[in-house]
Amino acid sequence: MNDKAQITKAFLHGLAEPLRSELVAALRSTACDEAENLQSAQIVFCDWDPGNSSSIKTQFGALPVVVVSRAPDVTGWLDALEAGATDYCAAPFESIHLRWILDAHLRRSIRSAAA
Repeated sequence: MNDKAQITKAFLHGLAEPLRSELVAALRSTACDEAENLQSAQIVFCDWDPGNSSSIKTQFGALPVVVVSRAPDVTGWLDALEAGATDYCAAPFESIHLRWILDAHLRRSIRSAAA
């Protein structure tokens, strides 16, 4: 994954500091850089409000969406998945966990596009 052509682009949406900085640092250690906009992204990491009436898929389309939280919460995780998220992660961010998320969801996206 050290090849520059294979660097993943992640769009970070609605994440407040210092959570955003912590996630960016962890993603960089997995050969993942921040995308400048949604159109250049392969995956989205976002904050999500369960009170928001729109689904995650409505906001981000076909991109895999990972909901990010300050602390793990089973109810929040289940609510996010029901709203269309593909995964959920909480701080502190571990490189190995983020790499697993990126690999799992990006492989799934590639298989879907090929079908």
